[in-house]
Amino acid sequence: MRATRMISNNPEYWTIVDVGIWLEGQGFAQYKAAFTHHKITGEVLLLLNEKDLKEDLRITILGDLKRLHSSIRRLHQIHSPPDPLNSSKSVPTAASSPLFSNHNQHNLQPPSPHVQNASSSQTRPRTYSSDSQASDLPELQKFADLRRSSGVATQLRPEYVKTVISCLYMFLVTWITAIVMVFVHDRVPDRERHPPLPDIFLDNVPHIPWAFQLCEITILLLTSTWLMILFVHKHRSIAIRRFCALSGSVFLLRCATMFITSLSVPGSHLECEPRDPSDLQTQLEQAWIIWQGGGLSIKGVRTCGDYMFSGHTTALTLLNFFITEYTPRRMYYLHIASWVLNTFGIFFILAAHEHYSIDVFIAFYITSRMFLYYHSLANNRALHQRDSFRTKIWFPMFSYFEAHIDGIVPNEYSNPLCKANLIQFFNSVVLTPYRKIFGLRRKEKRK
Repeated sequence: MRATRMISNNPEYWTIVDVGIWLEGQGFAQYKAAFTHHKITGEVLLLLNEKDLKEDLRITILGDLKRLHSSIRRLHQIHSPPDPLNSSKSVPTAASSPLFSNHNQHNLQPPSPHVQNASSSQTRPRTYSSDSQASDLPELQKFADLRRSSGVATQLRPEYVKTVISCLYMFLVTWITAIVMVFVHDRVPDRERHPPLPDIFLDNVPHIPWAFQLCEITILLLTSTWLMILFVHKHRSIAIRRFCALSGSVFLLRCATMFITSLSVPGSHLECEPRDPSDLQTQLEQAWIIWQGGGLSIKGVRTCGDYMFSGHTTALTLLNFFITEYTPRRMYYLHIASWVLNTFGIFFILAAHEHYSIDVFIAFYITSRMFLYYHSLANNRALHQRDSFRTKIWFPMFSYFEAHIDGIVPNEYSNPLCKANLIQFFNSVVLTPYRKIFGLRRKEKRK
């Protein structure tokens, strides 16, 4: 017989071969090839849940699925640090645990049946979350199993369909914004009857005519930087989905604020007069010009009345936050440059007297809070698990877009044009939907 290899007492340091030895000791040798194919090391083993075992590792026998998941949970409990809130409860150690009662203490063997029954009888009653994605795990244990201590996500699927939906949502909102901008321009207050409102910044800083063009150049620089980051980011599909979802939500809110209240023109230098009444076709043509130019004056777009709140400040802030979020901390020069461009871009808006100070302040506050709230919920799955009903009300798209993401998205990079990434993209976008559609049709024909 072949000599049994000695493996470490700490599963976190197990290699793929060590995991295979452990599977053999637990009586699951038939799944050793699948674990090896997916490169399951000890660290990854402790993170597996029932969904991973069933869908990714193709363990379809219910009894094996439950027993293997129970063994992984026991393995995790033995080597997890003691809970300081429950320090009175004894935590089994490597020396005293039944898993190490074998003659060779460096080799993990399956526990005896009576020990397995005793451990299962002492487990706490299950409490289920309202989210169906994780309802098969106890509420407190599931987050320890699904995530590393650092909070990095363990399930990061591209989900291109969701990304396409998010992009379509953003384009729809930009078109609605263009239509609303045409409407508010036609109802801008008369400057003779409604002079500029008092503003502490505009009243003390002279007008700089070329400042607004510098602001838009700053937006283009940040946009180019963000596109380059997306090109090399390994999880670009998730980043694009989040960017489009947040951009659409913030600009949709902007449509409501500038539609409800029309502020007077902030400066006498602005040539803003209500246009003559026009038919629907003319208004749509004007909206098309705004949408095509992205609302930028350097592309020939000139609008009035869309003051509360500043769309340029929203774009600057969103780009800055996404650049700093989806690049590593060691790229602090890039982060500093991004914040400097954001700050100077806001200053250029005010120096050009294109917006009131309150427009810029509200835009920065709303955009930054929306970004932080969204990512806080996405990075801490427990937050939106325990209050999923309210989350679905206030963030209806969030619950759908972030359903399969269980932690922080790591900043990993890859070449999207390499052969492996192109094959993966083709499989996800073309082959998988094709197989699902024709698989369903075949089942219907058989029935």
